[in-house]
Amino acid sequence: MKHLVKNIIICFIIGITVFLAGSFLSDGFDNKSTEELLLSFVLYQLYSFVIGFSNMYFFDYMNNRFWKKNETVKRILIGVFGATLITLACLFVMNLLVAVSLRGWSVQQFLSNQSFGNYEFGLWVTLIALLIFHAIYFYNRYQQNRIKEQKVIAGTASAKFDALKNQLDPHFLFNSLNVLTSLIDENPDKAQDFTTSLSKVYRYVLEQKNKELVSVDEELQFAKTYMSLLKMRFEDSIVFNMPEKAINPESKVVPLSLQLLLENAVKHNMVTSSKPLHIKILEEDGYLIVQNNLQPKQIVKKSSGVGLSNIMQRYDLLTTRKIDINKESTKFSVAIPILTKQISVMRPKSSNEIDDSYLRARNHVEELKGFYYSLVSYIFVIPFLAFINYKTYWNFQWFWFPMLGWGIGLVFQAFRVFVNDGAFGRNWEKRKIEQFMRDEESSSRWN
Repeated sequence: MKHLVKNIIICFIIGITVFLAGSFLSDGFDNKSTEELLLSFVLYQLYSFVIGFSNMYFFDYMNNRFWKKNETVKRILIGVFGATLITLACLFVMNLLVAVSLRGWSVQQFLSNQSFGNYEFGLWVTLIALLIFHAIYFYNRYQQNRIKEQKVIAGTASAKFDALKNQLDPHFLFNSLNVLTSLIDENPDKAQDFTTSLSKVYRYVLEQKNKELVSVDEELQFAKTYMSLLKMRFEDSIVFNMPEKAINPESKVVPLSLQLLLENAVKHNMVTSSKPLHIKILEEDGYLIVQNNLQPKQIVKKSSGVGLSNIMQRYDLLTTRKIDINKESTKFSVAIPILTKQISVMRPKSSNEIDDSYLRARNHVEELKGFYYSLVSYIFVIPFLAFINYKTYWNFQWFWFPMLGWGIGLVFQAFRVFVNDGAFGRNWEKRKIEQFMRDEESSSRWN
């Protein structure tokens, strides 16, 4: 509802602006009666709402489509082309309705009087509005990305804290030590194997706790070691199946995710010799799936659900792909995405690094604001200069000179603000500063 009201207000303001500009450019307000001005105002508002809402729905459709990072230019070109076609269609329909209903023309008479001049003003207005909307859109998207980056910094620390806190359930450790105590008396050789496997589990935890991703092969090997502990504890009451290696050696998953899922399977299901628990790990369609037969315990302790939510939270920080949870009458499975490219998560920085990053970000925001102020000024000033040129002496079109000069300046300003890599981009400037600092440091050291 708020979105609809906002669009109505925008269309109404555009209608007023276009009405004032159109009336001033045609013959002013002096030769029009009140009835003519009112009718003209209503018609401008009708055109504004029809064209405005049609383009807004198209703009929303373009926003909801999935665009890759390198498709910005493609998106703008498709948006401009689509908006032009929509505007022409709306202008044609509205002109036809006005000609037939108000002027009493026939359809044939209307078609015979059509020319590009009937659509030129509407197209210019639409393209200017489209340029402003795109500028606002990309600025808002930039701000949202900045906010998201800050959320990632805070969220990563919180997620890692939860991950460390819940990597190994205290009840698992307690039960493992109980099993070890009983094995020492009953089967010393088996107790030695159990101790070796337990040490491998904790070594893996210590090695992988600070990593965002590990290879699927490493995680499968760890799952095999972890399941050997469970097999010693439950013996034939648990049946385990898993692949030896991943299909793609470069594929990665969140570390300790399999351990948490295996632990949940044992925690929430009955594991007895009469009702063995069958756990299977398989790789399918880019997912690593942990699947078990569903035989829930009659009395189960209240679960915090932290294990699964911990995995989901860590995946949310790394990728847009989601964890798939599937519960059936006899089967329960969790599919975690296999990632084929290492994705780095922003880590909390030192105070000096944060200060430097903040200063760079603030300077960039100031440059961005300056660019948008220049762009908005350009959009309004250049047409005004062209209008003055047209009204005074059109034989010498001097407005092209400020238009081209200012436009070239805007292009250089946009390059500096939006282009990161390449010659004279923002990253180029940063690299040059770091290079000069390294050279100065090396020179001082040798001297």
